[in-house]
Amino acid sequence: MSTEANKAIVRQYYDDLWNTWDLDLADELLGPNVEFRGSLGVTVRGLDGFKDYVRMVRGAFPDFHNTVEDMVAEGEQVAARLAYRGTHRGELFGIGPTGRTVHYPGVAFFRVVAGKIVNGWVLGDTASLFQQLGVAELSTAPRQTERTTSPGDGRGVPT
Repeated sequence: MSTEANKAIVRQYYDDLWNTWDLDLADELLGPNVEFRGSLGVTVRGLDGFKDYVRMVRGAFPDFHNTVEDMVAEGEQVAARLAYRGTHRGELFGIGPTGRTVHYPGVAFFRVVAGKIVNGWVLGDTASLFQQLGVAELSTAPRQTERTTSPGDGRGVPT
């Protein structure tokens, strides 16, 4: 596929999957064995793990919105500079809802093969996010979590 087609897939991923919470698009846009690290430092594998991550983010920030500020592509690789915003209405990493609106920047790198995202690595400015949520010390927030199962395990720790 062309670099423009790969950019269009990543654009649809943000505009239509994330910003409208259309999880059915995950089956269309992502490979079945997708490897994904989200802006919150959570790593998941597979479509189910990815969908659980999206649900975890939506539970914490029901109005979460991604803005693609810039995008470049070369071959299978697509990079995007992003801005995130949302209102903290649900638990996140053991932090109860604060009602605060947060804004933080991020960058994402994707690999698109045969029209499907097979790898995504996203880095969000979680230091800024946790400051906005009123977390005094970043050591209280998880730095990296990896699971292949559901984030809703009752402990408030996402995948």
